[in-house]
Amino acid sequence: MTIRNIRLPFALAVAISASAFAQTTSITSTSNFSFPLVGLATTETVGVNLINLAADFTNGNAASCTGSVTFISQAGATIGTATTFTLAAGAVGVIILPFSASGIIGTRGLVRTVVSATTTSNVPCSLSYSLNTYDTVGGATHVFMQGTGSILGQPLSASTSLSNPASGVTLP
Repeated sequence: MTIRNIRLPFALAVAISASAFAQTTSITSTSNFSFPLVGLATTETVGVNLINLAADFTNGNAASCTGSVTFISQAGATIGTATTFTLAAGAVGVIILPFSASGIIGTRGLVRTVVSATTTSNVPCSLSYSLNTYDTVGGATHVFMQGTGSILGQPLSASTSLSNPASGVTLP
């Protein structure tokens, strides 16, 4: 094999490696927050209030929070199907569960609510959330609970590393 024949595969390998380093890898993670049980009576509705407090990045990445809200019965079964959401910068969303859709038998039962948020690196997301129950007839709020404040989707820089000690994996 001549030196010229050796240089060609080497040049191809260098070009492929360089293009692999130039690609941007996005990292996606999901966070879950479970509100405590709340009582729900026949004239009440549970509401989950969501807002994306993040601003769009100046580099052009638009803020976006995505996820879902799941209501769970006192027996541990999902009520209906999870409701998904996507919120741009400053956008507000409200997801409700009226008593009539809860599947509760009788005049009162317990409901648990889980907020799942999916964040992607370099996509701004600062999800803030709260839960309330209110009287469907008169509108009076009976219960108000604030979530943990916000779930943040932070941009990852070249110096940021993520590690998972349980798996022994570290991502540059």
